[in-house]
Amino acid sequence: MEFEAEMLVRGPVVGIDEVGRGALAGPLMVGAVVVDCIRAAPRGLADSKALTTIQRERLVPFIEEWARDVAVGVATAEEIDAWGLRMALAVATDRALSALSVCPSGALIDGPLNLLRPPSILSFGDEAPTLAWSALPVLTIVKGDQRAATISAAAILAKVRRDALMRELHGEAPIYGWRANKGYGSLEHRRALAEHGPTRWHRQSWSLPEIGAEIAR
Repeated sequence: MEFEAEMLVRGPVVGIDEVGRGALAGPLMVGAVVVDCIRAAPRGLADSKALTTIQRERLVPFIEEWARDVAVGVATAEEIDAWGLRMALAVATDRALSALSVCPSGALIDGPLNLLRPPSILSFGDEAPTLAWSALPVLTIVKGDQRAATISAAAILAKVRRDALMRELHGEAPIYGWRANKGYGSLEHRRALAEHGPTRWHRQSWSLPEIGAEIAR
């Protein structure tokens, strides 16, 4: 909680992390976890990728009890195609913050990029999405999901939510193996793309025919 403690002198702080950035199918999801005081983080909190599905799911109610508030923002595959990945990340992050009942005074974000401020927003002109939180003070932390409790909690929350959605979508398109690969480019997924092509849940702008063709050759 060292990073949180430094920012809490100005008010509530929100930890932010995303999941689904590199997937071929399904949405981006951004988790947001707010704290307004220093409390011991839930036991077992860690980098979401180092935890099993069961461990992550068991942590969610403890995270929700520990935090002042939590939320998840979503950007669909269609929005990723329309805006590009960086803008879609900004929109999903903005939506997560807008869904909170507590107004944070600062944010801790995993990685080197400020997700709230995409560099290409001016190129969209009048078509640019509204980003209500772009001026929020931010501290970016490389490997933040291993170093800051709120970021770790945000990643777990978003991953549990996204994994559950991909399991649901698996029932509608089982040939792509989303129950196991969660929309990422596993061998099974790429083979299905080569044989059957993309669905409406795929990111159509991501050169999917070429990705599938790599397996077909």
